[in-house]
Amino acid sequence: MSVLDVAGAGLRGRDPQRPVLYTASGRVTSAGLLDIVDQRARELGVQGARPEQPCPVVTAPDADGIVTLLASWRADVVPAPLNAGLTGPERDAAMEGLAWAPPGTQAILWTSGTSGRPRGVALGREGLEAHVRAVSARLALDGSEVWLASLSPAHVGGLALIARALLTGATLVAPGVLDTRALVRLLRHPETPDRPAVTHLSLVPTQLDRLLHAWGGNPAPEAVRCVLVGGARAPADLVQAAVELGWPVALTYGMTEMWSQVATAPPEQVRRQPGAVGRPLPGVEVRFGEDGALWVRGPSQALGYVTSEGLSPIADEEGWYWTGDLGAQDSEGVLTITGRGSDRIVSGGVNVDPLEVEEVIRAHPAVRDAAVVGLPSEEWGERVAALVVPVWDSFDLAEVERWIRARLSGPKRPKLWKVERELPRNANGKVDRASVRARLSSR
Repeated sequence: MSVLDVAGAGLRGRDPQRPVLYTASGRVTSAGLLDIVDQRARELGVQGARPEQPCPVVTAPDADGIVTLLASWRADVVPAPLNAGLTGPERDAAMEGLAWAPPGTQAILWTSGTSGRPRGVALGREGLEAHVRAVSARLALDGSEVWLASLSPAHVGGLALIARALLTGATLVAPGVLDTRALVRLLRHPETPDRPAVTHLSLVPTQLDRLLHAWGGNPAPEAVRCVLVGGARAPADLVQAAVELGWPVALTYGMTEMWSQVATAPPEQVRRQPGAVGRPLPGVEVRFGEDGALWVRGPSQALGYVTSEGLSPIADEEGWYWTGDLGAQDSEGVLTITGRGSDRIVSGGVNVDPLEVEEVIRAHPAVRDAAVVGLPSEEWGERVAALVVPVWDSFDLAEVERWIRARLSGPKRPKLWKVERELPRNANGKVDRASVRARLSSR
């Protein structure tokens, strides 16, 4: 078989009557889930899915999405999950080059496409197994966890969460797509006769920010043991606010090309070092180029990019993958990510890190969120521009500009501002900087 049968590997040997999946309609035992998955696998065969070939499926973090994913693996089909929120053109772009999959492919996912066309990433079976071993060791997972399926399986974090939970013997809670209000209700009423209390959940920074605002400054739920935050850089003030309220935040840094996690800081480390993303996972190596860019390699690395012409390598001859991210590593091996090389702005010959500017803007009490990009300028080469989301409807931009002048030097100060209710984000929750740039350019 070319793919790991996660349902078989994760459920065989368990008590057949033990609940392993909780959905909006009730609980499903180990034996019951296997029966459902077997039936769906047969249906996929009837529908034309072929062993060892890609099978595009529209998925969500609900019972149907999880069963479809497991059934693909049960049928020895390579799932290629598509986010239900994609537009028609985005889905068409993601479908290109899906006529085949290299041997050993576990799934094909798409990079977020924040700065270009999405690319299909062939993630391998051995990479998944290496990921599960490494994350289990870093987060001390022992199978007693109750994971909330809070991310789409079309997102590498959501896909890895489902596979990791089943392969480690943990339990999954999949109530369906959760908005902030539903998530708060679930966490405030942690245990019901039909559902155990959630102990572990995985969020992108935007979800954590919305959760904290809706939570209203109350202490974190006692049952929650880990909130894994990744998918984008978490602002320092957001992490600090969560930690002060007792949320057990674990920060992770990674990418689709590495089966999600490269480095992870468990909650106790985040409490000590709020800005760090931890040491590289077991087996993962990192190095920095002369320009400060981060390179990584390890056993969880993807097989390559799937194209209509064949498999395009993601790494150099020595196996190093260029992340495009900028960062540093201290004497104890702890990583801190400081920005992204492709986002760096050069204004009047001065290098400007958008993340530094964003954190200063967000520190103003009237600002909820911000995104900073560079726009062409005949005088300066590039000018700094900011899209801001206010906390309240009334917003004094002049006051924010005075705040900035006291904290940032001239080249780093935004020359163009725009205020909107939300930042544009892609299907994976990351800020869509191309859309930010387009909105600011239209002014």
